[in-house]
Amino acid sequence: MSFVYKAEPVRGEEWRTLFKERAPDLPFHVWPETGPAEDVRYLAVWQPPARLMERFPNLELLFSVGAGVDQLDWTGIPAHVPVVRMTEPGIAQGMAEYVTLAVLALHRDWPNYLQQQRAGIWREWRNVPAAQRRIGVLGLGMLGKHVLQQLRPFGFPLAGWSRSGGAIEGVEVFAGESQLPEFLARTDILICLLPLTDQTRGLLNSRLFGQLPNGAALINVGRGAHLINDDLLAALDAGQLRGAVLDVCDPEPLSADHPFWKDPRIIITPHVASMTRPETAVERVLEVITQHRAGVPLKGAIDRNKGY
Repeated sequence: MSFVYKAEPVRGEEWRTLFKERAPDLPFHVWPETGPAEDVRYLAVWQPPARLMERFPNLELLFSVGAGVDQLDWTGIPAHVPVVRMTEPGIAQGMAEYVTLAVLALHRDWPNYLQQQRAGIWREWRNVPAAQRRIGVLGLGMLGKHVLQQLRPFGFPLAGWSRSGGAIEGVEVFAGESQLPEFLARTDILICLLPLTDQTRGLLNSRLFGQLPNGAALINVGRGAHLINDDLLAALDAGQLRGAVLDVCDPEPLSADHPFWKDPRIIITPHVASMTRPETAVERVLEVITQHRAGVPLKGAIDRNKGY
């Protein structure tokens, strides 16, 4: 049996080195190298190859190298092959760092000051105490919970929303469609960390923005397709939103003439909020392989009915 890595090739070489150290008896290949196709049991991908099961007829496990799986074409992945998302701790830490940076930038009016610097304007904006800036996180999975934990020391009033809810220390938790309006009404900076599903696609739209307090701000680190781009621009123009930080866009990359590029109210980064760290990713992958061989539940396994 063997393992194939099909994603960013430079990181793939790092994975190869780590596999040699930690699993020397498991042959490892970086795409397009695969070794004998019938030997491939484990595959780590951002996007699988076409005709997946024709190419690797004995595949037993498919790993996503990212925390999400919405990029996968499920029609080519048979039900008997478990799909496992990346749950290594480096992803959560990287996301928490990025979101903390984005929250503080919006909280302390950084887009305004950057625009003023370019225009040569010396003007102060009155600071708002953290205790008066209410933060809300859409999505309370591994990433959402870690982000909320990292934001606690700043003194922001924290809230989170998910379909199922739950209890989180120091966080006001809202659950289900019925409590979404109440969650939005108390949120000054909204952070989207939802998985992309048929239910969440286009959720960040004019209707949702209208339920936020006037002058709220948005951070989208979920997926670009969560956001209706024209609705964001309309909300900014109307003053319903005052700013946004977008690490994900639809499409990616944005076209050269896209209005987001030159809008001073929007900060854009190229889908870099969180990156899988090879050393901890390989450790987690080998842990899941051990679980699979033992016939026990797999950490990070996807529920196909939910899409995450």
